Amino acid sequence: MKAGLTLSLFDDTPPPQHAAMFKEAFDGWLADQRSSGLLRRDGSVAVYEDMWEAFAAWCLGQSPVVDLPTLDLADLQAFQAARFGRKTSDLSLTPRYALRLMRLIDRVLRHQASRSDSPPNTAAAAWIRANPEMRYADAAHADPLPDYLSVGEARQLIAFLSAARPRAGSSRDAVAAMTWQEVRNRTSVALQLGAGLTPGDVRALTLESAISQAGRVSDRPWKLLVPGNGNSPARETPIAPWAGELLQHWLSVRMEAGIAGPFLFPSTRTGKQWQKPSQYECAKRVLEEAGMDSREGGSFRLRHTFALRQLRRGTLPQQVAAWLGIEAAKMKRYERVLPGVIDVV
Repeated sequence: MKAGLTLSLFDDTPPPQHAAMFKEAFDGWLADQRSSGLLRRDGSVAVYEDMWEAFAAWCLGQSPVVDLPTLDLADLQAFQAARFGRKTSDLSLTPRYALRLMRLIDRVLRHQASRSDSPPNTAAAAWIRANPEMRYADAAHADPLPDYLSVGEARQLIAFLSAARPRAGSSRDAVAAMTWQEVRNRTSVALQLGAGLTPGDVRALTLESAISQAGRVSDRPWKLLVPGNGNSPARETPIAPWAGELLQHWLSVRMEAGIAGPFLFPSTRTGKQWQKPSQYECAKRVLEEAGMDSREGGSFRLRHTFALRQLRRGTLPQQVAAWLGIEAAKMKRYERVLPGVIDVV
């Protein structure tokens, strides 16, 4: 037990000065980042705020309270062991997320020390050194480890996306009130998670890409023909049943709306191809509306989750690589994290 931190056995509320210390330390660092132009995007600020809030909540919830001056390696190891830090049902920490959080803690602590002209608390830096597998997750010289959705996140996202189509027990009024763009956006995100597509794949798909013939369920697409590009050849990839149902609904919505053109997900009723900036913002909005955070990696997390799910099911890496349109050698990055993946939806 750390000296000076003893609380009454019946006092569950940390002293206000502790909470104030966490807030002042982060606010000071954030203000300097903004004034120096190093942190400008509101989305990035929100991610850092959520990270720090989760870390502070854990520290203040301990008995005795863990405060910044006495924070040590054992505290951070306990924090990681508790798998706290994300607002999801299982509160899990992916390697990349944990690394990013520890780097944030280290920067805030060093900034706080520079303001008071005192030696910095290097506990976070010590944690990074003590966890080489986490350092490798974001090593500049290595192929970064893929960031993927936790079980809770995947289920939450699938439920949100699937709410865009009529089904038993769903609100038909809510589904009917959706614009065709909203259905398009959710379906396109569904194919990133349910078929392993990249954002570029989504924009390139045509009406001929959706294959429903010879499927188990009449008229429900079960695989996609993905056009080739400069980075990968044309390929086929399977569609998860739940995503296929949503795609089937989108095709009906698209036809009823009288949308023209060959593209599966056009940007306008006249059939104009969806452009990268617009598609990126639409996918980001869907993830945010579903309760997903906006951390680095964006919607590529969905593709990585698809790959890990297939590997967990026993599919050969070579086959998954063919579905993803990548070289088989690149599957090593998934194999490095697979032993730590308890389950992937």
